[in-house]
This record gives sequence, structure tokens and C-alpha cells, in this order.
Amino acid sequence: MTPQVIAIDGPAGSGKSTVAKALSERLGWSFLDTGAMYRAITAEALDKGIDASDADAIAIIASIANIETIPRVTINGRDVTDQIRTPKINQAVSAVAAIKAVREQMVERQRQFADDQPIGTVVEGRDISTVVFPSATLKVYLDADLSERAKRRGDEDEDELGSRDRADSTREASPLRQAEDATVIDTTNLTVEQVVEAIVKCLK
Repeated sequence: MTPQVIAIDGPAGSGKSTVAKALSERLGWSFLDTGAMYRAITAEALDKGIDASDADAIAIIASIANIETIPRVTINGRDVTDQIRTPKINQAVSAVAAIKAVREQMVERQRQFADDQPIGTVVEGRDISTVVFPSATLKVYLDADLSERAKRRGDEDEDELGSRDRADSTREASPLRQAEDATVIDTTNLTVEQVVEAIVKCLK
């Protein structure tokens, strides 16, 4: 039986994680933050003194890493929940996420996670609708003004966010882009509850 999946994509600061968590609670579904997976690998690599551009070494780390994202983000049993939101990780994660071998491994894990859930999964990230779950039950693309996204992030200014947007949308492996059949929601002036309600209405 094909698992039910709500795939939520969008740039940093658009509200993906917050909305996805709230939506999963509303529906009683599981939640998966795929960005946290890439950030955890980034943290592990940097802690081992490996440069974010060393594709072969990071692919090895990804292949053997035990990653959990709920309730805390851990990699190989080490809690990195707070570490993965630091400027150091922000600056390196796009390079790590662009490594093809890493993405292939993570996509396989993400699909397996959804397959293992009893009801459904709300999954958020950059390539969920286009690559990971192209046949998702519902595809949603969240966006917001750059200034508003920077305000929400707090740890990244507009220039940093803009740079990461460009890196994520122009990478060769699974770039950030809006799926043609995605429901687009501009969250700039909406509350989390309003966004969740808009998504729930799309399921009816």
C-alpha cells in the first residue's frame, strides 16, 4: 500500500518546519524534517575536521550514520539539535546537501521512513515534491518575502539567505524548485494556523 505523504517544499524561512510539525499534529501523522538530516551530516563532518566540499569523505559519513530527527536530532547517538542551527552549519550545509551520493542515500532513508508509518507522513525539505515523493498525496510549496524569511530565521541575514537560495536552486543534484502540481502558499502575512488550515482544506 502506497503511504500517504504530504510533501512540503520551499526556501529557508518560509515556515516549512513549523507548519509541517503543526500539520502532522493536526492530522495525527508522522513528521520528517529532511533538512535536519543534512544538517546532522554536516555537523558530523565538520566535527571530524572534514571540509564540506570533500564529497567522498562526507558520502562515507552519510552511509554509516545513524540519524534520528524526533524528538531531538541525533547522529550516531550524539545530540546535535542545537548545533545544526549555528552559523557554521548554515554556511556549510548547502555544499553537503549538493553531494549526489549523500542525497541518494538520504532519499532512500526518507522513503523508507514514510513506508514504515502506519497512517501518513508530513515531510518537509527542498526536493520532497520533485524527487523524493513525486507521487505524494499532496504537494505544497511555501514561500515568503526574503525580508520576512530573514526575520524569522534570526541567525541568517538577507544576503546569507539569498546566497543559500541560489546554491540550493542551482545545484545539480535535486535542486530546490516548485513542482508543477504543487499548491503554492505565500506565508508572509499568514499565521501558522492559517497555513495549516489552508493545507487541510486541500485534502478535502
